[in-house]
Amino acid sequence: MKFSWFLKRLLLVGFFAVILVGLIIFGRGYRINVEQKSLNATAILVANSTPDGAKIYVNGQLKGATDSNIFLPPGEYSIQIKKDGFTPWEKTMRIKGEWVANVNPNLFPLNPSLSPITSLGIVKAVASPTGGKLILLTKASDEQKSGVYQLDNNRLPLSIINPLKLIAQDSAFGLDYNPDPATITFSPDEKQMLITFTSASGLASKTYLLDIDALAQNALDVSQSVDVVKAAWDQQRAKNIKKVLETYKKPFPKVAENFYIISFSPDEKKILYTVKNPSSLPIIIKPRLIATNQTEEARDLVPGELYVYDKTEDKNFKIDVPISENVTNTPPVIWYTDSNHLIINRETDIAVIDYDGTNKRALYSGPFKPDFLSVTSDGKLFILANLNPENNEFPDVYAVGIK
Repeated sequence: MKFSWFLKRLLLVGFFAVILVGLIIFGRGYRINVEQKSLNATAILVANSTPDGAKIYVNGQLKGATDSNIFLPPGEYSIQIKKDGFTPWEKTMRIKGEWVANVNPNLFPLNPSLSPITSLGIVKAVASPTGGKLILLTKASDEQKSGVYQLDNNRLPLSIINPLKLIAQDSAFGLDYNPDPATITFSPDEKQMLITFTSASGLASKTYLLDIDALAQNALDVSQSVDVVKAAWDQQRAKNIKKVLETYKKPFPKVAENFYIISFSPDEKKILYTVKNPSSLPIIIKPRLIATNQTEEARDLVPGELYVYDKTEDKNFKIDVPISENVTNTPPVIWYTDSNHLIINRETDIAVIDYDGTNKRALYSGPFKPDFLSVTSDGKLFILANLNPENNEFPDVYAVGIK
Protein backbone atom coordinates (compact mmCIF):
# COMPACT_ATOMS: atom_id res chain seq x y z
CA MET A 1 0.00 0.00 0.00
CA LYS A 2 2.76 2.40 0.97
CA PHE A 3 4.77 1.35 -2.09
CA SER A 4 1.78 2.02 -4.36
CA TRP A 5 1.31 5.49 -2.83
CA PHE A 6 5.02 6.23 -3.25
CA LEU A 7 4.98 5.02 -6.87
CA LYS A 8 1.98 7.24 -7.70
CA ARG A 9 3.69 10.23 -6.14
CA LEU A 10 6.92 9.46 -8.00
CA LEU A 11 5.05 9.18 -11.31
CA LEU A 12 3.25 12.46 -10.60
CA VAL A 13 6.53 14.25 -9.83
CA GLY A 14 8.10 12.73 -12.92
CA PHE A 15 5.17 13.83 -15.06
CA PHE A 16 5.43 17.43 -13.88
CA ALA A 17 9.24 17.32 -14.29
CA VAL A 18 8.83 16.22 -17.91
CA ILE A 19 6.28 19.00 -18.49
CA LEU A 20 8.64 21.55 -16.89
CA VAL A 21 11.60 20.41 -19.00
CA GLY A 22 9.40 20.51 -22.10
CA LEU A 23 8.31 24.06 -21.33
CA ILE A 24 11.92 25.13 -20.79
CA ILE A 25 13.00 23.53 -24.07
CA PHE A 26 10.02 25.11 -25.85
CA GLY A 27 10.79 28.51 -24.33
CA ARG A 28 14.37 28.27 -25.54
CA GLY A 29 13.12 27.82 -29.08
CA TYR A 30 13.44 24.07 -29.66
CA ARG A 31 10.83 22.47 -31.93
CA ILE A 32 10.12 18.89 -33.02
CA ASN A 33 10.82 18.26 -36.70
CA VAL A 34 8.35 15.50 -37.62
CA GLU A 35 9.89 14.85 -41.04
CA GLN A 36 13.42 14.44 -39.71
CA LYS A 37 12.24 12.94 -36.40
CA SER A 38 14.52 15.28 -34.47
CA LEU A 39 14.47 18.12 -31.97
CA ASN A 40 15.87 21.26 -33.63
CA ALA A 41 16.92 24.57 -32.14
CA THR A 42 15.07 27.60 -33.46
CA ALA A 43 15.34 31.32 -32.87
CA ILE A 44 12.66 33.83 -31.99
CA LEU A 45 12.22 37.01 -33.99
CA VAL A 46 10.43 39.57 -31.82
CA ALA A 47 9.03 42.04 -34.35
CA ASN A 48 7.52 45.28 -33.10
CA SER A 49 7.03 48.62 -34.83
CA THR A 50 5.79 52.15 -34.29
CA PRO A 51 3.01 52.32 -35.34
CA ASP A 52 2.06 48.68 -34.90
CA GLY A 53 -0.04 46.64 -37.32
CA ALA A 54 2.72 46.62 -39.96
CA LYS A 55 3.25 43.53 -42.12
CA ILE A 56 6.28 41.34 -41.41
CA TYR A 57 8.06 39.81 -44.39
CA VAL A 58 10.77 37.18 -43.96
CA ASN A 59 12.67 36.49 -47.19
CA GLY A 60 9.79 38.07 -49.06
CA GLN A 61 7.10 35.91 -47.44
CA LEU A 62 4.39 37.43 -45.24
CA LYS A 63 4.71 35.99 -41.73
CA GLY A 64 2.31 38.14 -39.73
CA ALA A 65 1.90 41.66 -38.40
CA THR A 66 3.58 43.63 -35.65
CA ASP A 67 3.68 43.11 -32.75
CA SER A 68 4.48 39.37 -33.12
CA ASN A 69 6.93 36.64 -32.16
CA ILE A 70 8.06 34.48 -35.09
CA PHE A 71 9.99 31.21 -34.71
CA LEU A 72 12.69 30.66 -37.34
CA PRO A 73 15.36 28.00 -37.90
CA PRO A 74 18.94 29.28 -37.72
CA GLY A 75 20.05 31.11 -40.84
CA GLU A 76 20.32 34.44 -42.63
CA TYR A 77 17.10 36.32 -43.32
CA SER A 78 15.92 39.46 -45.02
CA ILE A 79 13.44 41.10 -42.66
CA GLN A 80 11.04 43.73 -43.99
CA ILE A 81 8.46 45.74 -42.05
CA LYS A 82 5.86 47.50 -44.21
CA LYS A 83 2.72 49.52 -43.57
CA ASP A 84 0.61 51.41 -46.10
CA GLY A 85 1.27 55.15 -45.98
CA PHE A 86 4.60 54.77 -44.16
CA THR A 87 8.24 54.38 -45.15
CA PRO A 88 9.31 50.69 -45.24
CA TRP A 89 12.13 49.25 -43.14
CA GLU A 90 14.39 46.32 -43.91
CA LYS A 91 17.45 44.56 -42.59
CA THR A 92 19.45 41.40 -43.22
CA MET A 93 19.98 39.36 -40.06
CA ARG A 94 21.86 36.16 -39.26
CA ILE A 95 20.04 34.33 -36.47
CA LYS A 96 21.39 31.43 -34.41
CA GLY A 97 19.52 28.78 -32.46
CA GLU A 98 18.13 29.84 -29.05
CA TRP A 99 18.61 33.52 -29.94
CA VAL A 100 15.94 36.12 -29.35
CA ALA A 101 16.39 38.71 -32.11
CA ASN A 102 14.55 42.02 -31.73
CA VAL A 103 13.47 44.47 -34.42
CA ASN A 104 11.53 47.56 -33.41
CA PRO A 105 11.62 50.12 -36.24
CA ASN A 106 9.96 53.50 -36.38
CA LEU A 107 7.93 53.84 -39.57
CA PHE A 108 7.53 57.42 -40.72
CA PRO A 109 4.58 58.77 -42.74
CA LEU A 110 5.03 59.24 -46.48
CA ASN A 111 2.99 62.44 -46.31
CA PRO A 112 4.01 64.46 -43.22
CA SER A 113 1.79 67.22 -41.88
CA LEU A 114 2.81 70.89 -41.79
CA SER A 115 1.63 73.26 -39.04
CA PRO A 116 2.55 76.96 -38.60
CA ILE A 117 4.17 77.87 -35.27
CA THR A 118 5.02 81.58 -35.79
CA SER A 119 3.72 84.40 -37.96
CA LEU A 120 6.39 87.00 -37.18
CA GLY A 121 8.71 86.68 -40.15
CA ILE A 122 11.96 85.08 -38.95
CA VAL A 123 15.26 86.47 -40.22
CA LYS A 124 17.39 83.92 -38.36
CA ALA A 125 16.71 80.86 -36.20
CA VAL A 126 19.20 78.97 -34.02
CA ALA A 127 18.56 75.87 -31.89
CA SER A 128 20.39 75.24 -28.62
CA PRO A 129 22.70 72.18 -28.55
CA THR A 130 20.06 70.01 -26.84
CA GLY A 131 17.28 71.43 -29.00
CA GLY A 132 15.38 72.52 -25.91
CA LYS A 133 15.41 76.23 -26.82
CA LEU A 134 15.06 78.02 -30.14
CA ILE A 135 16.25 81.58 -30.58
CA LEU A 136 14.40 83.52 -33.28
CA LEU A 137 15.51 86.90 -34.62
CA THR A 138 12.96 89.14 -36.31
CA LYS A 139 13.04 92.53 -38.01
CA ALA A 140 9.54 93.94 -38.37
CA SER A 141 8.13 97.35 -39.20
CA ASP A 142 6.33 97.17 -35.84
CA GLU A 143 9.10 97.94 -33.33
CA GLN A 144 7.15 96.16 -30.58
CA LYS A 145 7.50 92.86 -32.47
CA SER A 146 11.07 93.25 -33.73
CA GLY A 147 13.82 91.64 -31.68
CA VAL A 148 15.03 88.36 -30.15
CA TYR A 149 12.50 85.67 -29.24
CA GLN A 150 12.79 82.38 -27.42
CA LEU A 151 10.64 79.39 -28.37
CA ASP A 152 10.55 76.78 -25.61
CA ASN A 153 10.86 73.47 -27.41
CA ASN A 154 10.09 71.53 -24.23
CA ARG A 155 6.49 72.71 -24.38
CA LEU A 156 4.08 71.49 -26.99
CA PRO A 157 3.32 74.09 -29.66
CA LEU A 158 -0.40 73.77 -28.84
CA SER A 159 0.17 74.30 -25.13
CA ILE A 160 -2.24 76.64 -23.33
CA ILE A 161 0.78 78.69 -22.28
CA ASN A 162 2.33 80.41 -25.29
CA PRO A 163 5.90 79.02 -25.56
CA LEU A 164 7.06 82.04 -27.63
CA LYS A 165 8.63 84.86 -25.58
CA LEU A 166 10.19 88.18 -26.59
CA ILE A 167 13.39 88.30 -24.54
CA ALA A 168 14.82 91.53 -26.01
CA GLN A 169 13.48 94.14 -28.41
CA ASP A 170 15.82 95.31 -31.15
CA SER A 171 15.99 98.72 -29.44
CA ALA A 172 17.93 97.03 -26.59
CA PHE A 173 20.89 96.76 -28.97
CA GLY A 174 20.69 100.28 -30.37
CA LEU A 175 22.09 100.60 -33.87
CA ASP A 176 23.99 97.30 -33.53
CA TYR A 177 20.93 95.12 -34.25
CA ASN A 178 21.67 93.33 -37.53
CA PRO A 179 19.98 89.92 -37.28
CA ASP A 180 20.96 88.17 -40.50
CA PRO A 181 24.73 87.74 -39.89
CA ALA A 182 24.33 87.46 -36.09
CA THR A 183 26.01 84.55 -34.30
CA ILE A 184 24.71 82.94 -31.11
CA THR A 185 26.56 80.94 -28.45
CA PHE A 186 24.69 79.16 -25.64
CA SER A 187 25.89 78.64 -22.08
CA PRO A 188 26.32 74.97 -21.04
CA ASP A 189 23.04 75.02 -19.08
CA GLU A 190 21.29 76.88 -21.93
CA LYS A 191 20.06 79.58 -19.56
CA GLN A 192 22.18 82.34 -21.09
CA MET A 193 23.42 83.23 -24.54
CA LEU A 194 25.92 85.46 -26.27
CA ILE A 195 24.71 87.20 -29.40
CA THR A 196 27.21 88.92 -31.67
CA PHE A 197 26.13 91.50 -34.23
CA THR A 198 28.45 92.43 -37.08
CA SER A 199 28.21 95.74 -38.87
CA ALA A 200 27.17 95.88 -42.51
CA SER A 201 30.79 96.55 -43.47
CA GLY A 202 31.92 93.50 -41.51
CA LEU A 203 34.66 95.53 -39.82
CA ALA A 204 33.07 95.95 -36.40
CA SER A 205 31.12 93.68 -34.06
CA LYS A 206 29.53 93.82 -30.62
CA THR A 207 28.57 90.96 -28.31
CA TYR A 208 25.72 91.02 -25.79
CA LEU A 209 24.82 88.69 -22.94
CA LEU A 210 21.15 87.71 -22.56
CA ASP A 211 19.20 85.68 -20.04
CA ILE A 212 17.23 83.25 -22.22
CA ASP A 213 14.27 83.02 -19.84
CA ALA A 214 13.93 86.76 -19.07
CA LEU A 215 11.37 88.99 -20.79
CA ALA A 216 12.03 92.29 -22.59
CA GLN A 217 15.41 92.72 -20.88
CA ASN A 218 18.19 95.21 -21.40
CA ALA A 219 21.09 93.63 -23.27
CA LEU A 220 24.45 93.63 -21.48
CA ASP A 221 27.38 94.61 -23.70
CA VAL A 222 30.22 92.15 -22.96
CA SER A 223 32.32 92.85 -26.05
CA GLN A 224 35.41 93.55 -23.92
CA SER A 225 35.11 90.32 -21.90
CA VAL A 226 33.56 87.91 -24.41
CA ASP A 227 36.67 85.72 -24.56
CA VAL A 228 36.62 85.28 -20.78
CA VAL A 229 32.94 84.29 -20.82
CA LYS A 230 33.44 81.81 -23.65
CA ALA A 231 36.47 80.27 -21.93
CA ALA A 232 34.47 79.73 -18.73
CA TRP A 233 31.63 78.16 -20.69
CA ASP A 234 33.99 75.90 -22.62
CA GLN A 235 35.53 74.73 -19.36
CA GLN A 236 32.12 73.91 -17.88
CA ARG A 237 31.05 72.19 -21.10
CA ALA A 238 34.15 69.98 -20.95
CA LYS A 239 33.29 69.05 -17.35
CA ASN A 240 29.75 68.11 -18.39
CA ILE A 241 31.06 65.87 -21.18
CA LYS A 242 33.54 64.22 -18.82
CA LYS A 243 30.75 63.54 -16.32
CA VAL A 244 28.69 61.71 -18.94
CA LEU A 245 31.72 59.76 -20.18
CA GLU A 246 32.36 58.54 -16.64
CA THR A 247 29.19 56.44 -16.98
CA TYR A 248 30.84 54.53 -19.85
CA LYS A 249 32.90 51.43 -19.18
CA LYS A 250 36.69 51.80 -19.04
CA PRO A 251 38.86 52.31 -21.03
CA PHE A 252 36.34 54.12 -23.26
CA PRO A 253 36.65 57.53 -21.50
CA LYS A 254 40.40 57.46 -22.17
CA VAL A 255 39.87 56.47 -25.82
CA ALA A 256 37.32 59.28 -26.19
CA GLU A 257 40.03 61.87 -25.57
CA ASN A 258 40.73 61.54 -29.31
CA PHE A 259 37.07 62.23 -30.13
CA TYR A 260 35.43 65.44 -31.13
CA ILE A 261 32.04 64.74 -29.55
CA ILE A 262 29.30 66.39 -31.56
CA SER A 263 26.42 65.30 -29.34
CA PHE A 264 25.11 62.62 -27.01
CA SER A 265 21.83 60.93 -27.79
CA PRO A 266 18.89 62.11 -25.63
CA ASP A 267 19.28 59.05 -23.37
CA GLU A 268 23.09 59.62 -23.28
CA LYS A 269 23.75 55.98 -24.27
CA LYS A 270 25.08 56.81 -27.72
CA ILE A 271 27.63 59.32 -29.02
CA LEU A 272 27.77 61.07 -32.38
CA TYR A 273 31.40 61.95 -33.01
CA THR A 274 34.39 62.21 -35.30
CA VAL A 275 38.06 61.79 -34.44
CA LYS A 276 41.01 64.15 -34.33
CA ASN A 277 43.64 61.56 -35.31
CA PRO A 278 43.56 58.06 -36.86
CA SER A 279 43.03 55.39 -34.20
CA SER A 280 41.37 52.07 -33.41
CA LEU A 281 38.50 51.56 -30.98
CA PRO A 282 39.27 48.55 -28.74
CA ILE A 283 36.66 46.03 -27.64
CA ILE A 284 35.22 47.41 -24.39
CA ILE A 285 32.76 44.67 -23.33
CA LYS A 286 34.39 41.21 -23.08
CA PRO A 287 33.16 38.65 -23.94
CA ARG A 288 31.05 40.24 -26.67
CA LEU A 289 27.28 40.22 -26.21
CA ILE A 290 25.12 37.90 -28.33
CA ALA A 291 21.96 38.73 -30.31
CA THR A 292 23.05 42.34 -30.74
CA ASN A 293 22.93 44.69 -33.72
CA GLN A 294 24.51 42.85 -36.65
CA THR A 295 25.30 45.82 -38.87
CA GLU A 296 28.99 45.81 -39.81
CA GLU A 297 31.08 47.86 -37.41
CA ALA A 298 33.76 50.44 -38.09
CA ARG A 299 36.37 50.33 -35.31
CA ASP A 300 39.27 51.67 -37.36
CA LEU A 301 38.65 55.39 -37.04
CA VAL A 302 39.82 58.06 -39.46
CA PRO A 303 39.38 61.85 -39.40
CA GLY A 304 36.73 63.23 -41.71
CA GLU A 305 34.29 60.40 -41.03
CA LEU A 306 31.22 60.45 -38.80
CA TYR A 307 30.57 57.70 -36.23
CA VAL A 308 28.02 56.59 -33.64
CA TYR A 309 29.11 54.60 -30.59
CA ASP A 310 26.51 52.58 -28.65
CA LYS A 311 27.66 51.88 -25.11
CA THR A 312 24.89 49.34 -24.37
CA GLU A 313 26.17 46.86 -26.97
CA ASP A 314 29.72 48.25 -27.39
CA LYS A 315 29.11 48.75 -31.12
CA ASN A 316 30.54 51.46 -33.36
CA PHE A 317 29.05 52.40 -36.72
CA LYS A 318 30.07 54.68 -39.55
CA ILE A 319 27.43 57.20 -40.67
CA ASP A 320 27.61 57.95 -44.37
CA VAL A 321 27.09 61.71 -44.22
CA PRO A 322 29.57 64.20 -45.74
CA ILE A 323 31.17 66.43 -43.10
CA SER A 324 33.67 69.27 -43.07
CA GLU A 325 37.37 68.54 -42.64
CA ASN A 326 37.26 71.06 -39.80
CA VAL A 327 36.03 68.97 -36.85
CA THR A 328 34.67 72.05 -35.08
CA ASN A 329 32.09 72.60 -37.85
CA THR A 330 28.86 70.93 -36.76
CA PRO A 331 27.63 68.43 -39.40
CA PRO A 332 24.02 68.58 -40.65
CA VAL A 333 22.97 65.71 -38.37
CA ILE A 334 20.92 65.78 -35.15
CA TRP A 335 19.49 63.11 -32.87
CA TYR A 336 15.83 62.14 -33.01
CA THR A 337 13.97 61.96 -29.71
CA ASP A 338 14.00 58.13 -29.52
CA SER A 339 17.85 58.01 -29.49
CA ASN A 340 17.70 55.36 -32.25
CA HIS A 341 17.60 57.63 -35.29
CA LEU A 342 19.48 60.58 -36.75
CA ILE A 343 17.86 63.40 -38.71
CA ILE A 344 19.92 64.60 -41.69
CA ASN A 345 19.60 68.00 -43.33
CA ARG A 346 20.50 67.31 -46.96
CA GLU A 347 19.68 70.91 -48.00
CA THR A 348 17.24 69.75 -50.70
CA ASP A 349 15.32 67.48 -48.34
CA ILE A 350 15.32 66.09 -44.79
CA ALA A 351 16.08 62.41 -44.21
CA VAL A 352 16.20 59.96 -41.31
CA ILE A 353 18.69 57.15 -40.78
CA ASP A 354 18.99 54.41 -38.16
CA TYR A 355 21.76 55.00 -35.64
CA ASP A 356 23.78 52.18 -37.22
CA GLY A 357 23.84 53.95 -40.59
CA THR A 358 21.18 51.79 -42.29
CA ASN A 359 17.68 52.51 -43.60
CA LYS A 360 18.18 56.04 -44.87
CA ARG A 361 14.74 57.40 -45.85
CA ALA A 362 13.47 60.78 -47.00
CA LEU A 363 11.15 62.42 -44.47
CA TYR A 364 10.33 65.80 -45.98
CA SER A 365 11.07 67.26 -49.40
CA GLY A 366 8.85 70.33 -49.35
CA PRO A 367 10.06 73.95 -49.15
CA PHE A 368 12.39 74.88 -46.28
CA LYS A 369 15.45 76.99 -45.51
CA PRO A 370 18.48 74.66 -45.35
CA ASP A 371 20.29 76.68 -42.65
CA PHE A 372 17.90 75.64 -39.85
CA LEU A 373 16.51 72.32 -38.56
CA SER A 374 15.47 71.17 -35.10
CA VAL A 375 13.56 68.29 -33.50
CA THR A 376 10.69 69.04 -31.11
CA SER A 377 10.28 67.31 -27.76
CA ASP A 378 7.26 65.38 -29.08
CA GLY A 379 9.03 64.07 -32.19
CA LYS A 380 8.15 66.65 -34.84
CA LEU A 381 10.61 68.68 -36.91
CA PHE A 382 10.95 72.46 -36.74
CA ILE A 383 11.83 74.10 -40.06
CA LEU A 384 11.88 77.60 -41.53
CA ALA A 385 9.75 78.01 -44.64
CA ASN A 386 8.16 80.81 -46.63
CA LEU A 387 5.03 79.35 -48.21
CA ASN A 388 3.82 82.68 -49.58
CA PRO A 389 6.90 84.66 -50.71
CA GLU A 390 4.84 87.15 -52.71
CA ASN A 391 3.23 88.45 -49.51
CA ASN A 392 5.88 87.59 -46.90
CA GLU A 393 9.45 88.84 -46.98
CA PHE A 394 10.73 86.38 -44.38
CA PRO A 395 9.98 82.73 -43.54
CA ASP A 396 8.31 81.41 -40.38
CA VAL A 397 8.69 78.37 -38.15
CA TYR A 398 6.63 75.31 -39.09
CA ALA A 399 6.26 71.94 -37.38
CA VAL A 400 6.56 68.91 -39.65
CA GLY A 401 4.58 65.97 -38.25
CA ILE A 402 6.47 62.73 -38.87
CA LYS A 403 4.78 60.46 -36.32
